[in-house]
Amino acid sequence: MDLKKTTAPVNTVTYNKSKIEEPTGNVYEAITIMARRANQINSEIKKELIDKLEEFATYNDSLEEIFENKEQIEVSKFYEKLPKPHALAVQEWLDGKIYYRDSNQQ
Repeated sequence: MDLKKTTAPVNTVTYNKSKIEEPTGNVYEAITIMARRANQINSEIKKELIDKLEEFATYNDSLEEIFENKEQIEVSKFYEKLPKPHALAVQEWLDGKIYYRDSNQQ
């Protein structure tokens, strides 16, 4: 997932309910699908962030000295400015990028 090229809004946005429910015909089913995708996105972002922060980690046994790691701060600031996972999931849903199937249909 390329987080730099996303068009998801950072701020709160009101969406048209009919556009949200259009693919499934049921707004609750659509929200459930988007919530599951948001959880997947959140897991991916968290794993990516932890991996990047581990690159710059300094291990020190002394509690008296606190080091400020500029690289870690910059990485953290980048991830703080990203859109939230639910906003990314809604944008993917509206763009038709989420694949789903109804397990009740044969």
